Amino acid sequence: MFCLALIVINLEKRMPTKSSAKKLKKSAKRSRVSSKKSKKINQSELLLIVLAGLTLLLALLFYFFPKDPNQSDSALLVPTALALAKQEHTALPAVAPAELPLRIKIPKIKIDTALEYVGLTPEGAAGVPKNPINAAWLNLWPRPGDVGNAIITGHSGPWKNNLPTVFNNLFKLRPGDKIYIKDKKGVTTTFIVRQLRTYGEHADASDVFISNDGKAHLNLITCEGVWNKITKSYSERLVVFADKE
Repeated sequence: MFCLALIVINLEKRMPTKSSAKKLKKSAKRSRVSSKKSKKINQSELLLIVLAGLTLLLALLFYFFPKDPNQSDSALLVPTALALAKQEHTALPAVAPAELPLRIKIPKIKIDTALEYVGLTPEGAAGVPKNPINAAWLNLWPRPGDVGNAIITGHSGPWKNNLPTVFNNLFKLRPGDKIYIKDKKGVTTTFIVRQLRTYGEHADASDVFISNDGKAHLNLITCEGVWNKITKSYSERLVVFADKE
């Protein structure tokens, strides 16, 4: 009995009291709450890190990847109000579909490509080709070979997916170089480069679009200079002036 009493006494000493049991429960509860808070904090930190990483990636894509000029820099050279006013009062001869320009060829810079047909943008600027490897005839202006200034536009500089741009080497032309325009009949009209001129983005370019000398001219227009990430436009326009041979 004495031994049994000692065992009971020892067991009672080892068993927790009601007070100590409550303390243990509270401690365990605090531990679980703290663990949950820690998990929530870790998840929040992880989410912030992911968002920061995505933001940085988008910034890199915006600043360092080539831009698509067709989407962001649609106006190569804006005609002035004077040029538009005179053009509106100029009666252009009717052109049969077979006589429309089909291709442009410039052997000096290895260009031999199709011509698209474009008009003016809603802002009154010369349109540009949709395909970066094509050039575009401004079809509100004279056909290449007719009296007046025929206008052909094209892209230059980097393009998305590393696609080439048709007028990337236009600056290499020199007076005396030849430009050939072929129509749908197969007839080729030859032009001789007279000069190259650079215009500011908002410079008066009336002489590019208007001619009163009674002769046939061809003017090629493209962008050059520095790409502005804010306005999404190049700082200058390069124009090649050519005369019918």
